[in-house]
Amino acid sequence: MPRRLGRYWGRRAFGSDPTLYDRARPSYPAGLFALLRTRCGLRPGFRAFEVGAGTGLATRSMLDLGASSLVVVEPDRRLARYLVGALGPRSSRVRIVPTTFERADLPPASFDFGFAATSLHWVPEGPALHKAARLLRPGGWWAAWWNVFGDPVRPIPFQKALEPIYQNLPRGPASRRRGRMPFALDRASRLAALQRSARFSRISARVFRRRVTLTTDRARSLYATYSEFSSLSPSRRERLLDELAGIARDRFAGRIALPILTPVYTARRR
Repeated sequence: MPRRLGRYWGRRAFGSDPTLYDRARPSYPAGLFALLRTRCGLRPGFRAFEVGAGTGLATRSMLDLGASSLVVVEPDRRLARYLVGALGPRSSRVRIVPTTFERADLPPASFDFGFAATSLHWVPEGPALHKAARLLRPGGWWAAWWNVFGDPVRPIPFQKALEPIYQNLPRGPASRRRGRMPFALDRASRLAALQRSARFSRISARVFRRRVTLTTDRARSLYATYSEFSSLSPSRRERLLDELAGIARDRFAGRIALPILTPVYTARRR
């Protein structure tokens, strides 16, 4: 049985090559940020915090939406250092807290908006939501979203072709478990977690769908950023990524239309 990657691993899994991660990972859909702007009432000058910024894919969009101050909690110090350069002049509006969300000492009831972009599965969900509610002012908003690569319900031929590679790979907390949807797409569980906190109202969910076209090189780079691959020894990782690239090149002519599902969950602090 493939081994499970614990949450501790996720806090150091992506900092070895942040430039590759930043280049290979697609951005989030524009419609997502339009939804957040209208539903959560994000106007220039709002104050926000982020759980697990990574290389700043969502951070930059939040600053573009007009956040006047953004506290970024990022436990991997390599990613925290990368963020400073990636944000450029906008870093003057950002305070980076290089620790876990559980340990971050942030002022309660001080934020208009809090969010986690492709990161909530790496922290204990219940305590994280409780803390998020405590940090938000009454009437503030919380949002969590993910980019899910590939459709677990209707897998494309490329996904099926990779099944022999994935058979013995480790599984992270976001991976699909037998008989269940992946963490991000498990709508019932994510909504139930927000409801259990008893500190949120106007809870809702929506999924954005799109496709990106991957060349052989882009497919190899993208999959190299997945925790299933980054957790392997360098020799095994390179061997499997070479095998993946060979499948993309030889069986799909180096052109893969990969579905991306972006579920987003929003809730208002009571």
